[in-house]
Amino acid sequence: MLNPSLSVTRRGAMFGAALVIGIAGALWYWGGSSAPASSMPQSQWDRPATVRAVAAQRSDLDIWIRSIGTVLSLNTVTVRSRVDGMLTEVHFKEGAEVGKGDLLAVVDPRPYRARLDQAEGQLQQTQAQLRNARADLAMYEGLTHKNSISQQQLNAQKALVEELTGTLKNHTAQVADARLQVSWTEIKAPIDGRLGLRRVDAGNLVNAGDSDGLVSITQMSPISVQFTVPEVQVGALREAVARGEPLLVDALDRDEQRILAAGQLASLDNQIDTATGTLRAKALFENADKILFPNQFVNVRLRLGRESSVITIPADAVQYGAERTYVYVIADDKAYSRTISLGTVADERVAVTSGLEEGELVVLEGLDRLRDGKAVVFPDGVEG
Repeated sequence: MLNPSLSVTRRGAMFGAALVIGIAGALWYWGGSSAPASSMPQSQWDRPATVRAVAAQRSDLDIWIRSIGTVLSLNTVTVRSRVDGMLTEVHFKEGAEVGKGDLLAVVDPRPYRARLDQAEGQLQQTQAQLRNARADLAMYEGLTHKNSISQQQLNAQKALVEELTGTLKNHTAQVADARLQVSWTEIKAPIDGRLGLRRVDAGNLVNAGDSDGLVSITQMSPISVQFTVPEVQVGALREAVARGEPLLVDALDRDEQRILAAGQLASLDNQIDTATGTLRAKALFENADKILFPNQFVNVRLRLGRESSVITIPADAVQYGAERTYVYVIADDKAYSRTISLGTVADERVAVTSGLEEGELVVLEGLDRLRDGKAVVFPDGVEG
């Protein structure tokens, strides 16, 4: 009969041997130590990162102030009648371009011509009386030397001449006023510009005190754009103005993809608006093609100056850390972080004052997968 303790020991030994054989088989099956190292799967972090790189360039960098502006006409006039009467003729077309002095409308001139005739008649009568009084005065002065007329009569004649002279001046002014009233029956354009919509039709009575007027005229060329400059940039702007050189201003469309017109800075306001922390400025544009329209909103960029021959890179390539500003530079197909110092930022590019040389490659896209010494590939090539 077998010893029970010996039977238990044998069973344990057999179970241990079977376990070892099973583990060894599993390792062999899953490609354990016999598999070559090159067939081991790599983690995503160990693979080369796909990036887009650009070369640092040496170029001129324009310094701009960007804002939003409103197109404003230099002159807007509401054309009103300066006399009362019936509007008999309308000679303009709505929305048309007119020049200063062009005939726009006519108010019935007949009552005013009648007043002019009356004033001219009174003037002629006074002129005749004055001529007669002056002739009598000359005769009285001759008789006085012969003691044939009293001094009192001579003085009275002199007073009559002076009185008629004053009356003549009064009647002359009345004639001039009557002629002016007649001229005002022809309503003419006071400025060059574009007409708005007609507000009164022919046949209506118009008054000199009408607030709406007949039509409005808006000057289109030249035209201005009013915009604001942030307080932090006012100092640089004033320094640029003090240099005495014309400051170029561009008006761009809403998407800032197309320059609508180019002009120059004309004036600055005399105080900063405390509510907005901005300074108002105005630029002038020739607007010969009439592309700028009054009350139109445009994007504005004002060029303060230009930095010549500086190293520039896209602003998106710059990384900002807690203690430094850096970029990833590519060397030997690997990325390395490089601390840099920045200068002016303009047109989505930034000047690098130190830490980077012309032609060095910096990573623009794929930055989130980089670390020092990380291998990189850029299948799309390198941008200049």
